[in-house]
Amino acid sequence: MLKLTVRIRHRDEHAGKPIVDLLLALYKRSGISGATVVQGIRGYGVRGSSRADVLGLSMNLPLVIETVDVPEKIHGVLVEVKSIVGTNGLISVEEVDVV
Repeated sequence: MLKLTVRIRHRDEHAGKPIVDLLLALYKRSGISGATVVQGIRGYGVRGSSRADVLGLSMNLPLVIETVDVPEKIHGVLVEVKSIVGTNGLISVEEVDVV
């Protein structure tokens, strides 16, 4: 099994649409068994830092979108995932044991 992880920010868009929505729709269309989106409260990367302020007004927070499936399905969406995410995030694929 492979785990596909995409790290972006909440407000990141591709073609005027939220990347997170585009990825979830792609995964569903492609028969990926499921995906989880986790929102972080703080982070940093090559595009700078993200954090929630006390009043909750600065909300371009980190998102992690993960899915686990058979290699054929993960490799089947990878080119389109790269196209959607572009330089907005980090994409990683790793082998995992599902128990």
